[in-house]
Amino acid sequence: MTIAMIYDPEIETRPLSAQYELDKESYAQQIAYLLENSGFYQKKLADAGFTSLDQIGGLDDIAKLPFTEKDEIRETQATHAPFGEHLAADSTKLRRVFSTSGTTGVPCYLGLTEHDLDMYATNVARGYTAAGFSAGQKVVVGFNAGPFVAGAVYYGFDKIGCTVIPVGTGNTERMVTAIQKLGATGISCTPSYGLYLIDWCHQHGIDTQSLGLKNMITAGEPGGGDPMVRGKIQEAFGCTVRESMGIGDITLSAWAEDEDGEGMHFMPRGFVHVELIDPVSGEPKEWTDGAEGELVYTALRREAMPLLRFRSRDHVVVTMKDNPTGRTGPRIRCVGRTDDMLIVRGVNLFPTAVRSLLDDFTPEVSGMLQVRPREQGVLQTPPLPIVIELGKDTAQAPEDLRQRMTNEIRARLLVTTDISFVPYNTLPRETYKSKLVDYSDAIGAVANA
Repeated sequence: MTIAMIYDPEIETRPLSAQYELDKESYAQQIAYLLENSGFYQKKLADAGFTSLDQIGGLDDIAKLPFTEKDEIRETQATHAPFGEHLAADSTKLRRVFSTSGTTGVPCYLGLTEHDLDMYATNVARGYTAAGFSAGQKVVVGFNAGPFVAGAVYYGFDKIGCTVIPVGTGNTERMVTAIQKLGATGISCTPSYGLYLIDWCHQHGIDTQSLGLKNMITAGEPGGGDPMVRGKIQEAFGCTVRESMGIGDITLSAWAEDEDGEGMHFMPRGFVHVELIDPVSGEPKEWTDGAEGELVYTALRREAMPLLRFRSRDHVVVTMKDNPTGRTGPRIRCVGRTDDMLIVRGVNLFPTAVRSLLDDFTPEVSGMLQVRPREQGVLQTPPLPIVIELGKDTAQAPEDLRQRMTNEIRARLLVTTDISFVPYNTLPRETYKSKLVDYSDAIGAVANA
């Protein structure tokens, strides 16, 4: 890879020790800012026994501070509407206000100052440049420009200099037409939409290779790094697929994958500090090859809504393999959210791990699945019901397919399953995010709905 494919070469190739020394100073300034401007953190830190900078200490001492949970943000916005007590800047300085989808019935608002918005855009520019997007390239974007924070991706494309063709979700015909008529070679979307686009093109008699796509960056959910998902999309379109992952409250494109394709790099260097913790005990974990844990983020240079030790609930696996591109630091794959994890007789299971195994059974199966627990909640009694969709040319499951799949899942994931098959194109194709766990068959599902 040439240096031109690195947006901020000095920062992205900087030794981690040098970056850490810079982050120490930024962290001290951010903590002082919180104590002066954030009513939320003034109280939260005081309740935990920290009332001064001396008590809080420096970045080396961050693990002794309390976590911030998403539910706390929802609560403070409910009691101090509309932005919550963690708003640390005058509301007149906000230049964008995004919102969450409001799955609990009430959306959370995210305010960004001009500085904050530029930070989001810079991280997108770093991540999407790493993924192969370049100045002058025509790009179709499958994320809505508003009201959700994913729309801030457009500002990052502006920094790169791409020719952006906004489409958003829900109109695949418009997306494909734009690619065909305008000659777009890049696409940004969820991995679920990438899979959906394959089926849509086939149903409408369009050769996927004829679209001329060169590169796709996926975000919004795990999957872009899954060998099965990536393989299907790359084979269908003849394009390169690279993965990105953000977290709306912290930044878009917090992690992104480059030409090496072996995991996502941390992009908001200088803006955010990231920790790896044990999701159960909350204790910090070392960034070592093969380590697993949950990501925790702390803002270093945020004005409007800085967050301290914010739990992401994203569960990742770390690789420390050197990168020939020159980028430094650990890389990750997100295997799922700790919120989505099921525990089957003491074994932690992420639905995405099951999906990854399906690649060994194609073309007998399509790669689509749903886990359908019999019980509400995380704890499940084996065998765990899983519905798997047969392949396009498989009218009926071979006699030994169920046993082969059951044995493979048991051997590799240590979970006993109850597999059933459905015909091709039975499970829903999502235009945004896939639902891998469906509790509609669980005991009490109707009563709890």
